[in-house]
Amino acid sequence: LYPEQDSALMQAFFMLDTLKRMGIKTTLVSPYLPYSRQDKIFKKGEPLSAEIICNLLSHSGASRLITVDCHFLKKEGTFKYGNLEIVNLSAKNLLVDYAKKLVGEIEVISPDMGANYLVAEFGGKSMKKVRGEYEKGDAAYRKIEKVEMDFDVSGRNVLIVDDMISTGGTMIKAAENVKNGGAGKVLCAATHGFFLKDSLHKLKNLCDSVFVTDSIPSPVSSVSLKELLFSNAR
Repeated sequence: LYPEQDSALMQAFFMLDTLKRMGIKTTLVSPYLPYSRQDKIFKKGEPLSAEIICNLLSHSGASRLITVDCHFLKKEGTFKYGNLEIVNLSAKNLLVDYAKKLVGEIEVISPDMGANYLVAEFGGKSMKKVRGEYEKGDAAYRKIEKVEMDFDVSGRNVLIVDDMISTGGTMIKAAENVKNGGAGKVLCAATHGFFLKDSLHKLKNLCDSVFVTDSIPSPVSSVSLKELLFSNAR
């Protein structure tokens, strides 16, 4: 359902509704769920886009959605969100295994507490993200002022894992932190890689390796989700 998410969602609605009218129970498999970042209202007048999309998918005929590292769920499992049943898988093991193939043993951390579930089972720690106020302009954007780290990474190879990299602000500050903390090799990974603006270029210049899954095509979509999705869609 991404890129070209608007037309892709409309096609999904049409297909789901057609199958529903034929009496067919349908599971929709979409590694990335568009508009999933807006699951809370921060400012008056904002749409609750995550819930709207889930309800539209359910109304159109999806009996359940299988997705990967859904931004608003922040853990694996089966959930009911809006009117839709969601099976949320995680690519965390795939990302960590890929990192180990590159550099061997590695310390796994997340750039903020929201992504802690991606690193917890590896004994990983999480940084703390501090956002500023909304900036003025056409887009509602809260600048990331800093990412704080209160643990030692000196001399260690470090993998920083998040569910997504969009503008790269969080990941860039996190990578700068671990480099300033004396880390050995620094790797950055995420399930979904948007790499808006010049964020991929900045991360490549900063890190020893940058990689994501193939949920969204990019030059660094090195980790396949195929087996993870097919083993759970049966």
